[in-house]
Amino acid sequence: MNRDMDQTRLLAWLRENDPARLEALWRLADDTRRAGVGNAVHLRGLIEISNHCVRQCAYCGLRAGNRALARYRMNETEIVAAARQACALGYGTVVLQAGEDTGLEGHWVARVVRRIKTETGLAVTLSLGERTEAEWAQWREAGADRYLLRFETSDRALFEAIHPGRGGPPADRLAMLARLRQLGYEIGSGIMIGIPGQTFESVARDLQLFRELDLDMIGIGPYIPHPDTPLGRGRVSTAPAGEQVPNVEGMVYKVLALARLLCPEANIPSTTALATINKRDGRELGLQRGGNVWMPNLTPMPYRRLYQIYPAKACLEETADAAHRRLRERLAALGRQAGSGPGSRKRVPAAAPAPAAQVLQCCER
Repeated sequence: MNRDMDQTRLLAWLRENDPARLEALWRLADDTRRAGVGNAVHLRGLIEISNHCVRQCAYCGLRAGNRALARYRMNETEIVAAARQACALGYGTVVLQAGEDTGLEGHWVARVVRRIKTETGLAVTLSLGERTEAEWAQWREAGADRYLLRFETSDRALFEAIHPGRGGPPADRLAMLARLRQLGYEIGSGIMIGIPGQTFESVARDLQLFRELDLDMIGIGPYIPHPDTPLGRGRVSTAPAGEQVPNVEGMVYKVLALARLLCPEANIPSTTALATINKRDGRELGLQRGGNVWMPNLTPMPYRRLYQIYPAKACLEETADAAHRRLRERLAALGRQAGSGPGSRKRVPAAAPAPAAQVLQCCER
């Protein structure tokens, strides 16, 4: 299939505003989700283990330059207790997430992972940023199953503008993802929708990159800047007139649905950021437009408000038990059920029809 033609057709969908055609896209994405990963919604218990970060990312409230933020680092006992809670609630996975915190030493993370695996049997996903290959290997040997590392945008200049380097050559997150896969991890990546300077062309390339990387997990959420950051204080888009991607709910759904069509086997969450911009039913709509993962927050209450990647995050006040009861009700209302087990990616036989052809063909008028 001609890659340039793929790009043209994806661009047509990204710019599509006709309600009837978008409803057709939502239905096709939901049908593809049902065929590719089933009706189960996999629950990943999120534990935000540290808000320290050495980076100066231009949009993130955890950036090292944010002196207004009180910092924390959970201890081993607290993390394992949260993992035990995930197990008691029937979740199949815990996600250990942090800023890029060099204070989380490699051997210490390995010990925590080993304890979680031994004491709960849960799958362990790590989202700890750019670390050394030796640390990734150590954590994999300890039992970590998955690693999340967002490339954020395929536009290299834009990436470097919002992710200042730490000295030395610019980071190559695509090479890092390839190495993580070689080490035996399931790999996840993703993008933000609506970064100032992000164009429709670059988002179409992002979608193609999801497919080329053969990602096991894909995270897609709206760009929400923290006010105590350079982007939060205002930045004029560098995109040509009419080409700036808006950071609105509908655009997130379009990208999520197209990602599902291009990557039918991937695990795709309906994200907390989506619930933040639509607290009423943002997550439900994400699940109806291609999503199959929900990440309940298990971070202890004293820390949860301090993990300020962006402001006004959803689920800050609700306890894990109360959120779980409401989650079950919300899934039942959608005709979906909570998944069981780790919810790893299940690959279909190579002879299965290529969904990319289906989505790109349905773009033709």
